[in-house]
Amino acid sequence: MKEPATATAHSPEITSLVEGYRRFREVGWTPHRERWAALGEKQEPRVMVIACSDSRVDPAQIFDVDPGEIFVVRNVAALVPPYETTPGRHGVSAALEFAVQVLKVKEIVVLGHGLCGGCRAALTQELRGSGQGEGGFIADWIALLEDAREEVVQVHGARGRDAERAMEQAGVRVSLNNLRSFPYVQQKEKAGELRLSGAFFAISDGILHLMQDDGSFAPAL
Repeated sequence: MKEPATATAHSPEITSLVEGYRRFREVGWTPHRERWAALGEKQEPRVMVIACSDSRVDPAQIFDVDPGEIFVVRNVAALVPPYETTPGRHGVSAALEFAVQVLKVKEIVVLGHGLCGGCRAALTQELRGSGQGEGGFIADWIALLEDAREEVVQVHGARGRDAERAMEQAGVRVSLNNLRSFPYVQQKEKAGELRLSGAFFAISDGILHLMQDDGSFAPAL
């Protein structure tokens, strides 16, 4: 005779996630089953958002969008590496290629944010030579901001909130410049088939800023 299955004891963290899933099933999935059925067939997002992995900055929540509306890539400091064809595992580049070449998104938004730990580490260089992080992956990744850091430090120094915000917004500009190093992004932007935009979300006051033509940021009206 087969023994009855015993309940598995889950961690408080998993239990909390399952409770959230149950709320989602009740209010997010069940009332919108037709939309979920359509999404089961295909996705057609018009916008790609490149954002930070920071748990406080969820693009879907900030922009109040439904599933299927935006294609999101999140990583430390919302960085895009420059185009390169050397062997390796180019996760951001692969996602970019899929969004632009396969999904044919019409807009790419790089979303930086206030109190970004990755940008702060790039600014202060606190991870350099510290041994923090066994593989040194964070330090290598945020080295993408080295040139931008020099310009920020010349104007604002390497400490303080003004310097940190300048670094956070400089990171958005770096990623946009690197996006334009991808040949197919260049071609589509030149042809008017793709637009690139920068944005910045201030955690402290909840205000979204959009990047202007001169590279500055202004509150979204």
